[in-house]
Amino acid sequence: MSSLDEQILRTSKEIIVKFIETGRVSPAGFPEMFKTIFNTVEEAVNHVNTSSEGKNE
Repeated sequence: MSSLDEQILRTSKEIIVKFIETGRVSPAGFPEMFKTIFNTVEEAVNHVNTSSEGKNE
């Protein structure tokens, strides 16, 4: 697992924990919400990386 993947996973975990703590997500809804949050964070990071790479050319 790359460092970037670890950072995405860590960020997703922190977000879902905060949502559970504030009552926005129940533990029963964790699997679905975690996938959604993880995919959203990953998509945002990959979009930024793609945009950054295009500017260097």
